[in-house]
Amino acid sequence: MSEPLILHEYAASGNCYKIRLTAALLGMPLERRPYDILKGETRTPEFLATVNANGRIPVLQIGNRFMPESNAACVWLAHGSPLIPSDRFAQADMLRWMFWEQYNHEPNVATTRFWLAFVGRDNLSQLQLGLLPGKIEAGKAALALMDEHLGRDEWLAGDGLSLADIALFAYTHVAEEGGAFRLADYPHVQRWLAAIAAQPGYIAITD
Repeated sequence: MSEPLILHEYAASGNCYKIRLTAALLGMPLERRPYDILKGETRTPEFLATVNANGRIPVLQIGNRFMPESNAACVWLAHGSPLIPSDRFAQADMLRWMFWEQYNHEPNVATTRFWLAFVGRDNLSQLQLGLLPGKIEAGKAALALMDEHLGRDEWLAGDGLSLADIALFAYTHVAEEGGAFRLADYPHVQRWLAAIAAQPGYIAITD
C-alpha cells in the first residue's frame, strides 16, 4: 500500500499549486492541509517543530516524512513518469529551468503578484515600495526570455510536457493579478499556457 500524501499549503500560492497540478496530471490523490500565511500560521511552534523548521509552505508529507521546497516535491511525485524526460540532457535542462524559476522568475513575478494582489500597495513597506519597480522589470525580462524560447520550442525542456513547464506555469498563468504584467505581450507564452491548460487531468489554481 502506498504512503498517504498530504500537502501542507496556502491554496493561492503558485508554489503550492504546482504540486497539486503535478499530482493531478499523474492521477495521484492528495489530502490538503490549509494554512493562512497572512496570519502567520506557518510560524507557530507546532508547525516549526513538526512540518518545516524553515516556517514555509508548501510541504509534501509522504507518510511520516516531510518534503519541503515545491520543485523537490514535484520531482518526488513525478519520479518514473513522462513528466521527467528520459534523455539525460533534457532531464538536466528540465532542472535548469526549475532552478531558474526559483531564482529569476518566482522572486519577481510571484512576489510582485503577492505584494500587489494580496498585501496591497498601500500596505507595502517603504523597502518593498523601493524594490517593486526593479522586481517588475526583472519579471518582464523573465517573461520575455520564456517567450523567446517558446517561440522556438513547443515546451521548455525535451519533446513534451515536463516538470519545467509545470513549475513555470504556476506563477506565469496568474502573473496579471496585481496589474504589473500583461501576458498579451508574450504571445508564445500564451500559446504554451493554453497547451498546458488543455492537458488531461488539468486542474485550475482555484480547484
